[in-house]
Formats: sequence, C-alpha cells, structure tokens
Amino acid sequence: MPGWKNRLSAWLAAALLLAAAAARAGSIEPQRAALTSTEDGFALSAEFAVDLGPRLEEAVARGLPLYFTVEFDLTRARWYWSNEHVADRRLEYRLAYNALTRQYRLSLGGLHQSFDTLSEALRAVSRIVALRVADKGALKPGEAYSAALRLSLDRSQLPKPLQVDALANREWQVDAKVMRWQFVAPAPENK
Repeated sequence: MPGWKNRLSAWLAAALLLAAAAARAGSIEPQRAALTSTEDGFALSAEFAVDLGPRLEEAVARGLPLYFTVEFDLTRARWYWSNEHVADRRLEYRLAYNALTRQYRLSLGGLHQSFDTLSEALRAVSRIVALRVADKGALKPGEAYSAALRLSLDRSQLPKPLQVDALANREWQVDAKVMRWQFVAPAPENK
C-alpha cells in the first residue's frame, strides 16, 4: 500500500498550492500619466488602478489607518555625467475608517475629505489632477526628460507587529509598479 502515501502527499501539496493562490496580494498599477505645461510651470495628471486585497480592505474597515505615498521624479540624461535631477514631488495620504460616522477619511497634510465607501476613497487616492511638479524655468524647451511615477502602500507606517507580518504574508502586501515615460518640454508660446 505504498501508493496511498504518494497520493496523500500529492493531495496535500495541491491543497497547499490552492491555499497559497487564495492568499493574494493587492496591487497598484499606473494606468496613465502626463505632464502638461501651465502658466506657472508643469503639472502632473495620473490615474492608478488600486486593489488592496481582501485582508487590507478588512483591516482598514476595522480602523487600521493605511498610508499611501505618491513619488514623482524627473531627470534629464547627460552623456558626460550622471543624469541631472530636475524635479521631484512626494505626497503622503492617510486613509482611515471612522466607526462613529461610518465614513472613510482621506487626509493629505491638513486637508481631509470623507467618503461613504472604501471604493470612493480609493478612487480619490488613485487620481492625481494638475499637481504642480516643476517651475516654468526648470525645464529647457525641446529637451527630453525621463519621468517616473509610483503610488505605493507605505508599510513602514503600519504598527510594528503588522510590519513583520507584511514581510512574510502575501495578504498584507501590495505590489506597486513604477510608470516611466519620456517627456519633451514644449517651446513657449508666442503671444
């Protein structure tokens, strides 16, 4: 009867693989991003697809605040030296659920906004509209620049026991991708 042991171990291995597949991580993927010229300088607009995964959605619904970081970087390539850093911008969002008001509160610095559902709050986190990232004189007309943008969950802001769990458990992880693109600064308009 040695065959039943092989079947049992194969069945256990398959069950473990299914359990690992069910414990899925969330993801944040950039959908689109663009730099536009404004009167004062250059502004960033972007949109992300945000999926926290079931474990983090449950955690925020139980009152655990989540912190998100938007990171933007603009560089210009130089053949004679390392790339020139032109501009950068960093934003930090705090998302928390208030059980008393039954609303999700999204904070950016001293600004706060409340939402009835988690999906509405995540939609607000996932959209950047006309965020000023560089002054008018910071970019040279006709020059090519490399832009990089990322929205991520800041795991370092989680309580210490959850930070350790987030390293080992995929249910606490959110994969964040970086969007990179080339941008050519437009020539100033003659009036």
